Amino acid sequence: MPIADLQEAAQKIAGLLASLNRLGGMRLKYRITAGDGARDPEGLEARQIYVELGGPDVPLLTQHSGELLRALETIAAQMLRLEQREHDLISFDAGNFKALRAQELRMAAEVAADKVIRTGIPYAFQPMNSRERRLLHMAFRDIEGVETASSGEGQDRFLAVYPAGKTNLPVTPPTRPRGFGRRERAPRR
Repeated sequence: MPIADLQEAAQKIAGLLASLNRLGGMRLKYRITAGDGARDPEGLEARQIYVELGGPDVPLLTQHSGELLRALETIAAQMLRLEQREHDLISFDAGNFKALRAQELRMAAEVAADKVIRTGIPYAFQPMNSRERRLLHMAFRDIEGVETASSGEGQDRFLAVYPAGKTNLPVTPPTRPRGFGRRERAPRR
């Protein structure tokens, strides 16, 4: 379902970003585009509102695989009361991060497909968010000889690549690397 009032939605997002700068001490510039001008030229996202972020604090948004950038998208979607399946209607980007990540995922898909075709052994990507899994699924559509499927739950959901016609083969779920915010305690002596 489309966003009813794009102008009002864009103003709410602008207010959120202005508050983030003023109250949160961030130094971000932003340009919000709504309607036809917000469309994704590659057709990967169904966006109706596109927010381009710039400024000295862009590295904060893109570190840790764009965690803060995705968080801003989620907050904006919740602020506009969008349902989970409508979250693609809003897209935030900073420093061309998403386009570069999409290119990186396409290259990873080609390497994984080559390995699966060559060895006949399924390959599992590290867990990733639904948008990145979708980008991978789309990249694999253009590659002959492999099939993909998502497995796992929540933050542990991952994409597996199988030789064509062999999705019944077992795949070893990837182990999640120790990430940001997960600290292990040193053993006591």
